[in-house]
Amino acid sequence: MDALLTDTPQNGGYDFGMNENQQMVGQMARDFAERYIKPHVMEWDEAQHFPIDLFKQLGELGMMGVFVPEQYGGSGFGYFEYVTVISEIAKVCGAIGLSVAAHNSLCTGHILAFGNEEQKHKWLPKLATAEWLGAWGLTEANTGSDALHMNTTAVLDGDHYVVNGSKNWITHGKSGNVAVVMVRTGHKGDSHGISALVIEKGTPGFTHGKKENKLGMRASETTELIFDNCRVPKENLLGVEGEGFKQAMAVLDGGRISIAALSLGIAKGAFEAAVAYAKERHQFGQPISNFQGIAFKLADMATEIEAAELLVMQAADLKNRHLPVSKQSAMAKYYASETAVRTATEAVQIFGGYGYTKDFPVEKFYRDAKLCTIGEGTSEIQKIVISREVLR
Repeated sequence: MDALLTDTPQNGGYDFGMNENQQMVGQMARDFAERYIKPHVMEWDEAQHFPIDLFKQLGELGMMGVFVPEQYGGSGFGYFEYVTVISEIAKVCGAIGLSVAAHNSLCTGHILAFGNEEQKHKWLPKLATAEWLGAWGLTEANTGSDALHMNTTAVLDGDHYVVNGSKNWITHGKSGNVAVVMVRTGHKGDSHGISALVIEKGTPGFTHGKKENKLGMRASETTELIFDNCRVPKENLLGVEGEGFKQAMAVLDGGRISIAALSLGIAKGAFEAAVAYAKERHQFGQPISNFQGIAFKLADMATEIEAAELLVMQAADLKNRHLPVSKQSAMAKYYASETAVRTATEAVQIFGGYGYTKDFPVEKFYRDAKLCTIGEGTSEIQKIVISREVLR
């Protein structure tokens, strides 16, 4: 944080004022969310409906390929614009924000970072416009955070890899048109024994499993991926064989910024709802915001949200400048996600009995927020990453 205290915008330090692009994409995301997402939030949540057409519309506006260069059909923006898009959408619906984040930072981001020119030109234009939806597969049922012991294997047979195994908790596992999948090409426990393959929907032997019935984020599709003697052309290998784990960890650095931005949006949505309700709700002849017990809750929420936003923007700035970001992205993800949970919890408390009903938005923020402390590395994993960096 020393740089935050000493550097100035003139010498390349931190300046988190909204730039013109952020203001533009932020307003566009807000308008879109108010018009096309907000009226359907509870309907989609109750039905676990994944609104594919909505993401096509987002693609037309450039929000599904935010940092994909224009030469590949994307918007060509950086991480400041990206986290603005995610947080603005998540203020209205965390589930839609999650899907936008997973598409941008995981599948699309992995191909952008590690694909060769032929691979980029083949897949990025379709992903950046949301003609195709992307999925990303690392986690398995029996490994979870222990990715080095994954069971999904890929054995080279002539010009193809033969893939067998399964992945779970995969966003867009059913509806995704293409997935970047981490597979074991070496020995278990060997960080050089994992590779990354791009596998298109429709490839024989590639199917999806059950759709998960989730506590929150219910409008974001989550399923298994199943591979049964799935033959994948070897030219679909990203980078070189054995680099998959290293690639995945780099991708997760960006992915954690995504979840931090998602958490920030959820926290802001819950907070704004709580502030409005506290001003409107009267008890004992006055707004409940006049009572210190409520006002102090709002003060704590506001302070934690601003602190989380600073961590998110710091990580985004480092990512934009191609500087090491593992510690900052982990800190941002850890703090913002826990802030989202605390803020949503307090928002429900401020609403009282009404907060426990589906007639008001805070119960959904409450359910959605919890995923942020689990997905793309639990809070406990973030503490491991942070402590390792601190103790170097």
